Order: sequence, then C-alpha cells, then structure tokens
Amino acid sequence: MSIRVLVVDDQAMVRAGFRLLLADEPDIEVVAEAGDGLEAVTEAARCDPDVVLMDIRMPELDGLEATRRILAADPESRILILTTFDLDEYVYRALEAGASGFVLKDDPPEQLIAAVRTVAHGDALLSPAVTRRVIKQFTRVHQAPPQAVETLTEREMDVFRLITRGYSNAEIGRALFISDTTVKTHVTRLLQKLDLRDRAQAIVLAHQTGLFET
Repeated sequence: MSIRVLVVDDQAMVRAGFRLLLADEPDIEVVAEAGDGLEAVTEAARCDPDVVLMDIRMPELDGLEATRRILAADPESRILILTTFDLDEYVYRALEAGASGFVLKDDPPEQLIAAVRTVAHGDALLSPAVTRRVIKQFTRVHQAPPQAVETLTEREMDVFRLITRGYSNAEIGRALFISDTTVKTHVTRLLQKLDLRDRAQAIVLAHQTGLFET
C-alpha cells in the first residue's frame, strides 16, 4: 500500500521537484499539491494523505496555521515541515502544534524520502542537534510538568531523558542495556501516559518544563 503524500509549497517549481523525486519511489504516491496554507487545509480534508510535506512560509495562510488546522480536523495527520532555515521560530511553533518533525529543503534527496517513510510509519523525524537548538532558543519560560510525569517509572524516565538527547531506539537500548523491543515498549507507555503523539512532542514537553535541565 502506497504512502499518500500531499506536497505544500508556494513555489510551483519546488512542488514539481518533490513530485518528480517521490514519483520514482514504488511505495510513495503524491496524491495532491497545494500552493498555500488554505489550499493545504482543503486538500488534506479532500484526499486524506498519510503525510503532508508542509512549507513553513507561504502567502494567504502560513504552514504553522495550516498545520494547526489540519491537526485540529484530523489529529492522526502526519505533518513534515519543510524549511530552508535550521533555526526558525516557525519550526518550533510547528513542532509545538503537533508536527511530526522537519527537514531542510537542501537535505539530500534520499534523506527526504527516508523522512517521508519514517513519519508515515508513525515515528517522529527530527534532526536532534538542530531540534534542540530550535527548542531551546524559543522556549523562554518553563511551565510546570504535567502531573502524569509522576506516573512514569524510573526506567521510563531514563528512556524519556535519552529521547530528549536525540537518541534512537538502538542507542537507548545500548545505553540502558535493554533490547530494542523493550525500548519500544517503554516509549509507547510513556507517550500514552503523557498523552503525546510522538517523540517530537516529548522533546518539546521536556524543554517547555525544563524536566532534565537540573
């Protein structure tokens, strides 16, 4: 079954480039395009894509507000932010709004394709170093952690801490001397307890609350 993708960018040539790039992949299908945020919201509702490749700066309605509206209508939507900036307040706001990650427009083609697959399969796609810089720069005032944090086990907190450092499941497993399957179980449980969609929201929450800064 193909991964259905909606490409959103205000430049027609950029949209065409992404369509050509993704057309060569047997498991990916570009089902629609949109030239601004308003079109993106409409097309997302019409074609129900698995992944929305969302440009962040567009006329009429920017990618941030489009992300909010798409996720409000369908919380299961997966939004992958496209940006030319690796330090951009809009990127942080989009992650905060529920986007599943971001990629830079000048990333290698194979990296973009891998990002689409990663997000489609329900995981978050983040460049850990860039994401930490973005979140730290734009999270100014810490808020109190949700009470649900107190329900996390010691091992779940260990996993949570390593997630915020950008560790993959394999790296977490090696650091804690546990299997990949056990890591996945801990990740799933902590996300459920905290009512979070994915790792992206977990990282945002940790930085918003200063959970691991002491």
